[in-house]
Amino acid sequence: GRLEAVTQQMGYHPQYLDSFLKTQHYLMHMDGPLPFDCRHYIAIMAAARHQCRYLVNLHVLQFLRAGGDPQWLRGLEFIPPKLRNLNEINKILAHRPWLITKEHIEKLLKISEWSWSLAELVHAVVLLAHCHALASFVFGCGCEQDEGLGGQGSLKPLSLGNQCFCEATAGNSCSQELLRINRKRSLDSCMELDSLRERMQRIHVETEGRDEMRLLQQDREEGEGQGAKGVQGGAVHCSDPSAGFSPFADTDGEVTGATNLACYMQDPDFGYQDFARRDEDQTQVFRVQDYSWEDHGFSLVNRLYSDIGHLLDEKFRMVDGLQSSAMAKRQGCEPSVFKRGIWNYIHCMFGIRYDDYDYAEVNQLLERMLKVYIKTVTCYPEKTNSEMFDRFWKQFKHSEKVHVNLLILEARMQAELLYALQAITQYMI
Repeated sequence: GRLEAVTQQMGYHPQYLDSFLKTQHYLMHMDGPLPFDCRHYIAIMAAARHQCRYLVNLHVLQFLRAGGDPQWLRGLEFIPPKLRNLNEINKILAHRPWLITKEHIEKLLKISEWSWSLAELVHAVVLLAHCHALASFVFGCGCEQDEGLGGQGSLKPLSLGNQCFCEATAGNSCSQELLRINRKRSLDSCMELDSLRERMQRIHVETEGRDEMRLLQQDREEGEGQGAKGVQGGAVHCSDPSAGFSPFADTDGEVTGATNLACYMQDPDFGYQDFARRDEDQTQVFRVQDYSWEDHGFSLVNRLYSDIGHLLDEKFRMVDGLQSSAMAKRQGCEPSVFKRGIWNYIHCMFGIRYDDYDYAEVNQLLERMLKVYIKTVTCYPEKTNSEMFDRFWKQFKHSEKVHVNLLILEARMQAELLYALQAITQYMI
């Protein structure tokens, strides 16, 4: 199953996995400000920024199961303007979160007909940060490469039966209750399989008909040679970004995935830029003593989106409490010192500084290959290849490498949240 790739990796640290699954389930399936189909579409938009097919395909399926309109899967041009307006902060948070300002927040809250409420926006921001950071974990642990031929080209179909992270965690203490809740929700609100097949087949037929017309026109203009790239192996593969997804169900009820993630993005060339090379006049260093998760972010997010602050805080504390004595011993330091070095290095790449920390320790604690790996997975995870995970820290256990990826996931998520919540606070003030 597709979900096992993530849960098996996190399963090396079962206490963390338990905390992660509770947060994932709450964000996607429990009561909250945003409709369920919109939650999954926001997740698709977030994962697409890093070209993470694993997560895009997961949430495409859950979007349809939640009753989402298949037309939206053709790209951003086909979704409501309110949702499309989220694209700008999605882009900024994914790549250069220090650029987000209270003006971005004000724009979303003040557009009369398509305005967001504060509660909706906080839910959306947490979803974006969660999925950006999870994409780093997916690439960092090689889960994306497992999905196709070396991570490229064809994707394995996604079974309709494996549609929730919780189902892959039968051994965890939270799983039975979450599974019971999720199955009840599925019975109450998810589309029946026959209805899902019918809707997906309909959009497939419509898209295929338009594609054939386009190809006929292309044949007349450019010759017979161009006509072969339209329909291959029963799925529509279209070079037009507006038709980037062609969902259809086969006789076994399996769903194929996105063929072109560009349809879920605008400004695809916008990417990470070293914070040290930013325009000094535009952005200042983010000092944690002025705005921290513990003193500011937690209370704000918990007030506007009930209980999510507690779940996020538990997850941050859980990753900090994971045992890493073997890793630290190999580096010749205390576990807490080693973990803090990794965490502060990640935050430093996003312009977040701790006045009580000596950053010279980073170079002493983290060898060059480890720093390269951390920066790649954190800042441009889509550039991570399957060999990088195997090659760094050859002497370390697999579970220790997964631990590093969990630190990356949580440090990155907290960094994005700090910038977004600070901007919301400044708007409110």
